[in-house]
Formats: sequence, C-alpha cells, structure tokens
Amino acid sequence: MFSSFARKTLLIIGTAWLFDALDVALLSFIMPLVQSEWHLAATQTGFLSAISAVGMAIGAVGFGKAADKFSRKNALTASLLLFSLGNLALAFSPNYTWFLVIRFFVGLGLGGELPVAATFLADHFKGTLQSRLLILADSFWAVGWLIASLLAFLFADSLGWRGLLILTALPVGFALVIRSKLTDAHPIAAYTPTLVQSLKSTFNYQTALLWLTWLMVMFSYYGMFMWLPTILATRGNTLVTGFGYTVIITLAQLPGYFLAAWLMGKIRVRWVFIAYMLGTGISAFAFGQAHNTFTTLLFGSLLSFFNLGAYGTIIALTPGQYLPEHRGTMTGFAQGIGRLGAIIGPLLVGFLLDRHITVDYIFIIFMIALFIGAFSALFLPDRRQEN
Repeated sequence: MFSSFARKTLLIIGTAWLFDALDVALLSFIMPLVQSEWHLAATQTGFLSAISAVGMAIGAVGFGKAADKFSRKNALTASLLLFSLGNLALAFSPNYTWFLVIRFFVGLGLGGELPVAATFLADHFKGTLQSRLLILADSFWAVGWLIASLLAFLFADSLGWRGLLILTALPVGFALVIRSKLTDAHPIAAYTPTLVQSLKSTFNYQTALLWLTWLMVMFSYYGMFMWLPTILATRGNTLVTGFGYTVIITLAQLPGYFLAAWLMGKIRVRWVFIAYMLGTGISAFAFGQAHNTFTTLLFGSLLSFFNLGAYGTIIALTPGQYLPEHRGTMTGFAQGIGRLGAIIGPLLVGFLLDRHITVDYIFIIFMIALFIGAFSALFLPDRRQEN
C-alpha cells in the first residue's frame, strides 16, 4: 500500500500525463475533421502531428533544463499555462498555416510537462516505489485518452473541432490550483550546470542507447496511434464507430500499465521493457494484417496493452539514471530525442498513405522499429529495483 503522501503526489502529478494524452488523442480525432474542412492531403495532415512533436522535443529539453534551474514546480506550472492558452488560441485558427504555427507552441508546453513531472516523482521516491509510481503516473495517459474519446464521441458533430479544443482548456484552472500545493524535494542550487556540462558529465554509450529506445518507442506509438481513427475509418468503419473501437482499444492500456507496475521489483526493469517491446512488435504486425472487427479489436487491444506498458517502463527507467542536479535536463533530453520519433512516425504514415502503401506494410515498419528498440535495451543498465 502507498502512503497518503505517495497517493496524493501520484494523483496531482498524474494530471501531466492526463492533459498530454487528452491533447494528443483529441488531435488524432480531429485530424479527419480538419483534413475535410481544409481539403488536406494525407502528408499535410501528418504535419499537424509532426509540428506538435517538434515543439514537444524543444519543450522537453527547455523545460527539463528550467526544472533544474528554477524548480520542478515552477516549470510544471509554466508548461501547463503555455499548453492551455495555446489550445484556446488554436481553436480560432483561420487556416492551415496558422494551425501549424500555434500547434508548435502548444507542443512546447506539452513536451515540457512529462519530463518535469517524471523528475518530480523521481526526486521524492526511490527504488521500486519510484518505478511503480512512475508507471502508474503514466497510466493517467489512458484516462486522458478515454476522456478525449468520450468528448469526441459526444460533441464532435455539435461543437466541431474548434469547440472540442476549447473544452480541453477548461480543466486547467483546477490543475493549476492543486499543483500549487506541491513542494520540491530538493532546493535549487545557487549554481546550476549548463546543458553542455550536463551532457559532458552524464553522456556515455548507455545514454545513447537510452535515447535510441526512446526514439523507437515514440516513433512507433505516435506513428500508429495518431493515425488510428483514420485507419479504422479506411477499413469501412464510420468515424463514430472508429471512436468506439478506440475506446475499447484504449481500455486495454490500463492492465498493461498495472502488470508492468506489479513486475517492478520482481524482475529486472530492462527485461520488463524488452518483453513489452517485443509484444508490441508482434501485435503491430498482427494489427496490420487484421481486416475484420474481431481481429481489429483483438490485435488493437494487444497493441495498446504492450505499447503503453513499454512507454511506462521506459519512463520509470529514465530519471533514476541521473543525479538530481542533472535529472531534469537529462530526462528532458531523453524525451526530446524520443520526440524526433514522434515527428517522423506520423509524417511517414502520411507519406506512405499518399503513395498508396497499404496499412499492413506500414505496420511491418513499426514492428522492425520496435524490435530495434528491444535489442538496444539489452545493453541498458541491468539492475533489479530495490525497495
């Protein structure tokens, strides 16, 4: 059982993952609506996600560094404000170009949320408890995705994509209030190492491999899930039915997270990650071959189960690799590198769809990427989590 402090911190910090997922999921749902309104090609639609990922990559590094210099709490507050105000502005985008520009700034805030939130948890807890809380915090991602699915299902027709974006900004005031009660675990030192000094003192081949694993996780996740509603629609499902499928597939994420959290302290973390990555790769191949309702739901659910479990495990693994004075910067840098995969994945899918490459071949590419990520994790620090 967790202490009351651990439960309270988990609930507050978990909102970072919730808002991140809410935004990413909602963008995937409104992409077909925006594409239809502005008559966009698939490649142009892919840029809607890619430009967000560019902002997220920069935001992860920038806010991660700010967390080391100005405090975790202040960095969390600033990133949330940038995200929420940006989404309000996005709802009033007059055209495709302005949408891309504003999405970049929304991405800055979103990208900063997760590495700072992970750093905050890692500062307060150690060993197995730290790993479990980080994975459980990541499970709030599924909650955010489910909320986005419900909002899209209920209000897409009546409010349109602009109204849906406005809705995402409404809960931010509540989040800001509860985050104001957070307290940083470590005082910010009078002297904070520069980014170059942080890299010099912490970079080694294991850091490079950690970055590669992040790259493969985000490349596969964003490439597959940002296009999921559109892919479901192309398989003969209506957009609303696609939302229903997505809700069912998303529910499968929760047991994936919970199993990964339970495995912490029982087997080595890298083996948990490798198992989840291999499971994701096999599921990606099977999902690409699925052409009826049952197999789409089955393999889509397995894909969701394993991919998000892998995501949670790599989040649990990363902050503990670094000392507190470098933790925000290096966690942000790892996720920033991963965001490059989040840029490439959706763009690649749009590019291939425009050239009439079938979904089954596209998902074979993701399977290969996931296997590369699993192989690279073989050489990460091999240690059992201690209580």
